[in-house]
Amino acid sequence: MVPPALAQEAPVAAPPVAAAPVEHVYVALTTSAGVIVLDLDKTHAPLTVANFLKYVDSKRFDGANFYRAMHIDWGEQPNGLLQGGLQGVNVLPPVAHEPTNITGISHKAGTISMARFAPGSATADFTIMLGDIPSLDAKPDSDNPDTRAGFAAFGHVVSGMDVVRKIWDEPRSATKGDGVMKGQMLEPMVKIVSARRLAGPPTPP
Repeated sequence: MVPPALAQEAPVAAPPVAAAPVEHVYVALTTSAGVIVLDLDKTHAPLTVANFLKYVDSKRFDGANFYRAMHIDWGEQPNGLLQGGLQGVNVLPPVAHEPTNITGISHKAGTISMARFAPGSATADFTIMLGDIPSLDAKPDSDNPDTRAGFAAFGHVVSGMDVVRKIWDEPRSATKGDGVMKGQMLEPMVKIVSARRLAGPPTPP
């Protein structure tokens, strides 16, 4: 028998490291078709969220439009994206690009992401996913700089996906739109009446 004083003590497991709390910012987009509430992830996409809030707080989104509804026929339906914003009018300087492999925010159904041309050119226009579109996530191993960067996702819809779907289903022009966007432009566009911060998440019905 081993004397108690010589017995080895069982190793004490280290307490689990708590995940850093996420700072959420809630924004209500009041549109002519209803209200969409966004949960923006300020912890993981701080630059993109700060840029979006500049437009909210300065009321630049008031009177803007949802103007594009891209429908895609692959994946679980409905699938595609809804795009809105200022279309280059009265915009602030571009925001630095925050890729999904850094933020960890993927392009799932309901995700809000920045529209852009080249990486680092995003200003005020944004998209909301109708379905999962992983092709918009960053692909760090790609030889294509655009694919490598992906698009900057920064939050998701927490209320009003029915409104998003309703707008996405609105009529589209057969002739408007340039390049790949031809046939994707809403006609008429759907007005964003206002965009305002909320004190907290929406109350469940």
